[in-house]
Amino acid sequence: MEGKLTYTAAIAELESIVAKMQSEECDIDRLSEYTRRALELLTFCRERLTKTDEEVKACLDSLRPQS
Repeated sequence: MEGKLTYTAAIAELESIVAKMQSEECDIDRLSEYTRRALELLTFCRERLTKTDEEVKACLDSLRPQS
């Protein structure tokens, strides 16, 4: 996985892969490659979303009054 991959770029690449897989001209010889890359991208996106969720929760927790 590229070190500079962004969430937006990963989603765009996933959309491209899905379009290729849904196309009538889908290259069956590359289907396995498309599937592997899609899984890598989905894993990256899930990890990024989880990390962002944790960061937002931490920020919100810091705003709570201390008792």
